[in-house]
Amino acid sequence: MDKTSVCLLSDSFPPIVDGVANVVLNYAYNINKEWGDAIVAAPAYPGADDSGYPFQVVRYPSLDVRKLTTGYTAGIPFSPELSSAIGKHNVNILHSHTPMVSAIMARALRKRMGIPTVVTYHTKYDIDIANVVKNKALQTSGIKGVVTNMSAFDEVWVVSDGAGQNLRSLGYQGDYIVMPNGVDFHKGRSDALSVMREIREYDLPEDIPIYLYVGRLMWYKGFRITLEALKMLKDHDRDFRMVIIGNGADAREIYDYAKNLGITDKVIFTGMIVDRERIRAWYTRSSLLLFPSTFDSNGLVVREAAACDVASVLVRGS
Repeated sequence: MDKTSVCLLSDSFPPIVDGVANVVLNYAYNINKEWGDAIVAAPAYPGADDSGYPFQVVRYPSLDVRKLTTGYTAGIPFSPELSSAIGKHNVNILHSHTPMVSAIMARALRKRMGIPTVVTYHTKYDIDIANVVKNKALQTSGIKGVVTNMSAFDEVWVVSDGAGQNLRSLGYQGDYIVMPNGVDFHKGRSDALSVMREIREYDLPEDIPIYLYVGRLMWYKGFRITLEALKMLKDHDRDFRMVIIGNGADAREIYDYAKNLGITDKVIFTGMIVDRERIRAWYTRSSLLLFPSTFDSNGLVVREAAACDVASVLVRGS
């Protein structure tokens, strides 16, 4: 069987840490290992080091708009550098993981190369657009652009039924396939030594619940629900610890809110952790993952927790 060469295009890729970036990494590793060759096309990012990957990463020029886009750079569409790099490979499929710049680039490459295209709709991009763009007319224009890009692909994937419903609500009328994401964790818990090594500097008594959050620190992830629930626990003299792993545009406000509620003695903000085995150790140590987000349509962290035999608390119907 001939090897398949897949070009994965994404506006989100390490050193950015989020669900889409992890999914693209998982696709690339597994394609490279089992099926053929993976090439990742992502916007240039200050300090990015792609030397350790077993697949090629092509960086195309970008604009540094991290302050406006909660940490993301904006790739410049129609990059001749990308076209030249991809043209050197016998690419069979173009797979975009964001319906914005990477989708525009995939469409341009398809026109030039004449190969099939797939796009995955991962999350509620209308909310992301509204967070970045405050003007209603520009929001409408941005959403229209997302729908136009999605409609131009040969095949559209969504990560869950909820993601498909959200895409429909934006005006998309075509077909789609529900293609759930997997995770890179091995099934099972970390060993005791790895857990102890990770948690040793923190006050985590053995006989109380340890709650966990992993992801971007954004209000729309349900932090008010979580923090106010923890405040209720403390008011009823129920001891606990809450471990929050990650960073994001709302990190300072979320910390201040926890401080105003008087619960920072029970809440641990670790900052961003990139190492996957360290994160796995935190799942292993935790009693519950608290993830009351109505923004996420297929939160990878819920599956990561399940892989480590940890239950999650979610919002019904989210």
